[in-house]
Amino acid sequence: MSILTSPASEESTIVAEQFDDIDQQRSAAQLGMWIFLATEVLFFGGLFLSYTVYRFTYGHIFIETSRRLDVVLGGTNTAVLLISSLLMALAVRAAKLDQRRMLVGLLIGTALLGCVFMTIKAVEYHKDLVDHLVPGRHFEWRGADPQNAELFFWIYFAMTGLHAIHVTAGIGILLVLALLAWRGKFSHGNHNTIEIAGLYWHFVDIVWVFLFPLLYLVGHR
Repeated sequence: MSILTSPASEESTIVAEQFDDIDQQRSAAQLGMWIFLATEVLFFGGLFLSYTVYRFTYGHIFIETSRRLDVVLGGTNTAVLLISSLLMALAVRAAKLDQRRMLVGLLIGTALLGCVFMTIKAVEYHKDLVDHLVPGRHFEWRGADPQNAELFFWIYFAMTGLHAIHVTAGIGILLVLALLAWRGKFSHGNHNTIEIAGLYWHFVDIVWVFLFPLLYLVGHR
């Protein structure tokens, strides 16, 4: 492993042996994350395809079931994630400017907003459970076509549940990065890891930006 030093700032950045310079290392890391995100898009794509088929096949019941979702809680979570994306972008900027304390605070703030999102989501899931809207033995639907109504909630829980898993993973990553930042791991221009984490977090937010109108707002036109 080699050390590159900038003549202007005399700051050092660690370069792994398999790379010629720091720019090549950063490009490889970013490419790896983009490939990972592409596989995640394919993963979510199957669920979005199921949503599309259901939406056009059973549009009448789709609207009725969508109205049972809590738009206020879903909208609040949308705002929470959008704010968290802003904090994440500022964290990347702080890392580039070598502002360690600011970086730690922004990473923790982003993680805390992720926790707020998960808390609101847990409240919403509990509400669905109390209303007997969780698919399975105890599912109850007093309207027409209960079988396809249950199918909607299968899709809803699959999509939001998978998204929640990604948010939880992101929270863990951000807290670990905050600890490493506090120890000075990302000083002297070594900010590539923060940028990679930012890409992941923004992806998680973008997925929710699609999920919210597709699941919550269709029945409230």
